[in-house]
Order: sequence, then C-alpha cells, then structure tokens
Amino acid sequence: MKIAALAGGVGGARLAHGLAQVLPPADLTVIVNVGDDFEHLGLRICPDLDTVCYTLAGLANPVTGWGRSEDTWHALESLATLGGPGWFRVGDRDLGLHLERTRRLGRGQPLSQVTQDFCRAWGVAQRILPATDDNLPTLVYTEEGEMPFQEYFVRQQCRPRVTGFHFEGAQAARPAPGVLEALAAAQVVVFCPSNPWVSIDPILAVPGVRAAVQSRPVLAVSPIIGGQTVKGPAAKMYTEMGQEASALAVARHYADLLAGFAFDQVDAPLEEAVRGMGIHPWVTDTLMRTVEDRRRLAAEVITFCERLTTDCL
Repeated sequence: MKIAALAGGVGGARLAHGLAQVLPPADLTVIVNVGDDFEHLGLRICPDLDTVCYTLAGLANPVTGWGRSEDTWHALESLATLGGPGWFRVGDRDLGLHLERTRRLGRGQPLSQVTQDFCRAWGVAQRILPATDDNLPTLVYTEEGEMPFQEYFVRQQCRPRVTGFHFEGAQAARPAPGVLEALAAAQVVVFCPSNPWVSIDPILAVPGVRAAVQSRPVLAVSPIIGGQTVKGPAAKMYTEMGQEASALAVARHYADLLAGFAFDQVDAPLEEAVRGMGIHPWVTDTLMRTVEDRRRLAAEVITFCERLTTDCL
C-alpha cells in the first residue's frame, strides 16, 4: 500500500519511523513541515525535517526525540561563555548537518535535493520531502505580540498565550518536487500525530497541497490523548484558541479532509461523536513509548487504511 505521510515534530517522526518498519521503502513518502525552519548563527536550521530524518536513520536522541544521539555540547558551551545566543541547543554532531546544509543552500541547491542527499548518506531508503523548498516561516500571534515560531517554542518555552498563526509566504510557495506526485500516487494520506496548528497546517497551506490531499482518503492520528499531548503545546493551543483540548477537537480541525480518525483508547467515549461527523473512528493504543510500539501502531494504521480504501471506493 502506498502511503504519503504528513509529519512534523517528535510524534510525527515516531509514526513515520513505524511506517518505515512495515512498508517497502518505495511505498512510503514522508512530507515534512518546514514552518519551524529559521536562521540561527548564520545557519539554516530545519528542526522538523531533521527530527524526521534522524529518527528514520536511527540517529535521534532516544530521550528527547530530537537532536542527535550521544551528542556533546562543547561548541554551544563555548558560544554561551563568549556571550553568544545559547538558547537554541545545537549539539556538536548536529552542527555538522547545519553547516553543510547552509553551504549547499548557499550554492543554490534546493532544500529537497540537500535532504535527499543527506538521507542517502544516512541509509534512509524512504523518500523524505520538505513540503516546499521556499521559505514558509510560521509566525505565532500571542497576547505578548507576534513572534517567530522558535522564539515562542524554544526561547519563550510556549509561555505566551496564543491567539493565532500566520504562515508567511504561503501564497507564493510551491510544493517541493515530488510532493504533489506522491500525494497523487498515495492510496491513503496519513496525518501523523503531529501538532495540527503548527506542523500539519503549514504543509496544507502550500498551494496545491490541500487540493491534492482532498482527492485521496485521509486518516489522521490524534496527537492528543486524554486531553493532553505527550510532547509539545498542541493541547495548550487548543485551549487558548477557545476550544476544548481533546481528540474530538483534532477531528473537527481536519473534518473536511478526513475519511478516518484514529485516537487512543482512553478517549473511546468520543467514538460516536466522531462517527456522527461522517468519519470512520478507530480506537486503539496510540502511545508510542518504544520502537515496538511504533511498529505495532504503524501496522494497525496500514490495516485501517486498507479498510478505508475499500469503504471509499
């Protein structure tokens, strides 16, 4: 079964990794958010893209879910000692990636090509695509003013109260080469358990992507379990935007796109409400504590996707 998975953040990377364990490499394309990309210390940093790539390559920090495993922080410590901005943690091994990516981008290579080359070097056989090669920074509107996403997420540690979001440059952005083709070829599009507001919405904001997604059966996996997120501020964002933080809120967020919706067994009482929206509900254990959990959930996703393709014919 050919799957196009939309992903960002640790939860998205973990399910993408699970899907990579159960699908032939040629059957999986992961389309990754670039709304949190930014320039730091003169370097192009792509946190979601790097998290997905590191995870599929087996290089991700198993404790944090982001950054490189067994990394050190000597450069960052030296930077901070000299009075430089040490708030965004770039490890020594991670630094090599940012240096080489920035060098290649400066020579005119598109981000999608650079990412493909890096994945080849790491032995990642699946196709990993940025949603766009163009700049698409997410701006967060808060009660303390507008701020770039990493300022809100890392420097401010998500403390400001959110009032909205803007994906700057979205109207002029173009899907990266291969994105629309992967969506057209997919039997099912899977929204990984990523933050709907700042991981999936920026991908859908790229012109042509939403229409391509709407042409396929879509299954979303909720990032909210029992009103909470395992990682990240999605639940907090829902509350601050005047909505109840719940799996049902996620289903409503994507309602016009979904054929199916997967959510955790602790939220089983929401099943009928999801069905009442005309969406096929699927209740299971969505928490991915281990690599085996990722593989199990991914296998269940494929089974449910097979059912969806039959129902959507």
